[in-house]
Amino acid sequence: MAIDDGTDARGPDREDPVDEAAAAWVVRLSSSDATDADRDAFDAWLAADPAHAEAYAEMDAVWHRLGHLPDARRRRLPKGPACLAAACLLGALLADQAGLADWLRADLWSGVGTIGHATLSDGSRVDLNSGTAVVLHFTPSERRVALLRGEAVFDVAPDPERPFVVQGGGVSVRAVGTLFFVRADAAPTPVGVAEGRVEVTADDRRLPVAAGEALRRQDGAAPAVVQVDVGRAMAWREGRLTFSGERLADVLAELARYRRGRIVLTDARAGERRVTGAFDPRDTDDALEAIGASLGLRVTRLTPLLVLVGSGP
Repeated sequence: MAIDDGTDARGPDREDPVDEAAAAWVVRLSSSDATDADRDAFDAWLAADPAHAEAYAEMDAVWHRLGHLPDARRRRLPKGPACLAAACLLGALLADQAGLADWLRADLWSGVGTIGHATLSDGSRVDLNSGTAVVLHFTPSERRVALLRGEAVFDVAPDPERPFVVQGGGVSVRAVGTLFFVRADAAPTPVGVAEGRVEVTADDRRLPVAAGEALRRQDGAAPAVVQVDVGRAMAWREGRLTFSGERLADVLAELARYRRGRIVLTDARAGERRVTGAFDPRDTDDALEAIGASLGLRVTRLTPLLVLVGSGP
């Protein structure tokens, strides 16, 4: 069941429909289950407009360079922003395909750029961040949730006879009645607790995490429990992303979770600059403009799927 509040962080602008269709045809025709009907439909689309053939050739060239098909007719890629935009569009389509299995398995999910809310059969509440998918396994003795991707906040209805367990992102979180979040990506803070207490299993270690605390993971170090502003970390539920002196590179990575395509930082030094502010995840374009203005950076939109951020002229 899709969980969607009707808002979309992408706004009204979309990728050029010809480019979208061309990329979709490249992906479809490269599939092992492409049919004769698919090829006939593609031929009809190709013949409908000369622009279709040009767009398809560009997308197909990127696809082959990325190594998705063996091809003795390997073509030269177009250079410059057009190539980068094409690669980004194909990358976004590939990401959608990679996540398709998760969405097919999921009991609850939210689209990219949307925040979802649901009440579970036991009365627990779950808030789904952008691009999240979960599977529910409720039995008479246990309530188990698999977080396949994304991030979710769980407000657990107390039931001492049925522990509430969330698994995702390499961690397992066990609670009876509490309010906490879990992220399934590689975030350094995959679990945080706003109310109550949970037991987290990570890297074969069991760690109690209480209200106002989070699990912190760092390369080469054992997971540890640290104090954090959990309310700020969960503010996306009310449509706010807040940052306080955080690296631009990290802020852009966070904003990218709420939009399709890519945000590319073209200046590594600029990525170390610090950002403080509050932004609406439903309007990442506005957030990028505000950050660019405050730091004197150039924000260049090559397509709705590709934004470059770097030093100004």
